[in-house]
Amino acid sequence: MELKNFDEMLALVPKKNGPRRVVLAGSDGENMLKGLFAAQEAGFAQPVLVGDRARTMTKLEELGLEREPYTMVDTMPGQNVASAAIDVIRYGEGDILMRGNMLTRDFLLPVLARDTGLRRDNRVVSHVSIASMPGYPKLLALADMAVIIRPDISKKRAIIRNTVEALNALGYENPKLAMLALIEKGTFHMQDTVEAQSLVFEQRRRPIAACELWGPISYDLIMSKDAARLKNYECEWCGGGFDGIIAPELTTANTLLKSWLIHANCHVCGAVIGAKIPIALTSRSASEHETFLSVAFCTILEQRQKAE
Repeated sequence: MELKNFDEMLALVPKKNGPRRVVLAGSDGENMLKGLFAAQEAGFAQPVLVGDRARTMTKLEELGLEREPYTMVDTMPGQNVASAAIDVIRYGEGDILMRGNMLTRDFLLPVLARDTGLRRDNRVVSHVSIASMPGYPKLLALADMAVIIRPDISKKRAIIRNTVEALNALGYENPKLAMLALIEKGTFHMQDTVEAQSLVFEQRRRPIAACELWGPISYDLIMSKDAARLKNYECEWCGGGFDGIIAPELTTANTLLKSWLIHANCHVCGAVIGAKIPIALTSRSASEHETFLSVAFCTILEQRQKAE
């Protein structure tokens, strides 16, 4: 199954077992609150707000949300808000974690802490974005634009596995992933091309995950059949067949996604994969709709994770 748009993704949001308790760390973020309460109105989220009570109440009143149902966990000055939110999860009072109005680093460090965080065994966690873009025939995954800055070849394996897990939860079977690079051949002075080539060869011999892996491949070939024709590049998935893109490092993925958002009228959502629970993670400049979609994405991931 492939999803053409986010309406089809929203149809997968689980209806049974009631709304999921979404723990928002840093609860005075405007669009995070609006998106989370929109998810509550849609019936699949229950807000648990963790942060400064006074600032949060002020923001809720500004947004006209102060009368909506929610749970408030007040934090003390100097207390790490992400750690407080994780405690809510660990005590069984939350199902999904969500980054609110706080820096990514301050949010992720407690999440990744070995003893007190949300690591699942020894799994590497990474971020997966899902994008709906005009001109592309289906939802497209992109990894990793938020967690692993410069992944080595071992972490790229984990990113591939996590991306496949996310796409599987959305119904994609044997997804087709492109290893993004500047050029289409491995060359010794471009390490990412060598690693992409090695991973593709490895996938053929001893599969990393249940997927089709292609690369190294440049962005124009991923997105355009005409570019592939003009370059005499033979790959049946060029120009709309790929289900996901694995970027060589974080800056490339982050810049690419923000370019889609600003210049291509793209809609996205995002989550951290590989932890004990799904974690909704969007930019602090994310729109209300992006936040809403990220909560929906995480409810689908949580259902899949529990089933497994």
